[in-house]
Amino acid sequence: MPVDFVAVGHMTQDRIGDSFRPGGAVSYAAVAACRLGRRPGILTRANLPGIGGKEARTLTLETAGAVYGALSGIPVRVLPSSVSTVFQNIYDGEGRRVQAIESLAGQIAPEELPADWALAPVFLLGPVANELPAAWAAALSPCALLGIAAQGWLRAWDQAGQIRPTHWEGAQPFLERADAVIFSSEDVDGDEGYVAELAAHTRLLVVTEGRAGCTVYLGGAAHPVEPRPAREVDPTGAGDVFAAAFLVRLAETGSPLAAAGFANVAASMSVEAQGMAAIPYRRQVEDWISS
Repeated sequence: MPVDFVAVGHMTQDRIGDSFRPGGAVSYAAVAACRLGRRPGILTRANLPGIGGKEARTLTLETAGAVYGALSGIPVRVLPSSVSTVFQNIYDGEGRRVQAIESLAGQIAPEELPADWALAPVFLLGPVANELPAAWAAALSPCALLGIAAQGWLRAWDQAGQIRPTHWEGAQPFLERADAVIFSSEDVDGDEGYVAELAAHTRLLVVTEGRAGCTVYLGGAAHPVEPRPAREVDPTGAGDVFAAAFLVRLAETGSPLAAAGFANVAASMSVEAQGMAAIPYRRQVEDWISS
């Protein structure tokens, strides 16, 4: 069956103490899309254990097992790189995250998209460190539903790799093309003025707010959407699960508010275990909504 949901961005190695686990917006989003009934593929540049190499290739992580876990079975187009993007994530007792970049893979160009993926009906651009150049804004079919998880354009870092929020340089072409732009209030350091500025230039903007749910901006007007209460264990990737679930449901219903409610439930479930283990399947989300 052909890929029908393409996630573009760096798969990462996330440092947890002295060990690593796979990460990146595209990884969490692809697993979520798969469990919600889509056939996702990942376009990335990386040198991860078992999937590096000197040439671009598409492979399916069927035997990844202990290394890639939930990603097994998802096709990945791996572009060559001497390093992977590596993040260190540290959470305080309130769930706030301090991040640092230890190494950074190169950019991903739109012409590196496999030809047989180019006409997929849904795309998610999910950079983690500004790795997608401006050419992506005009590269995809106008028929594709394009979602943007903007976190990777809202980050800057110093020479030591310490990450801080920044304004999105070169945002306008992406804002004009995107069917939905998604980021967290944390990504903009709670700057409501900047959120309003971006909302004014975007047909559909969604700001996730953790335990408070999310706010959907349509024509600049704000529509709060209530959360599902969660027993938080690990918040990593929740925004990426939200983005994938939102796009999946938006493609099905055409309703941003219905999509946001669906995505709130999926994202809240995803934080209830470590890593990708709790990313929910469609039946779990639908059962909770109908209960």
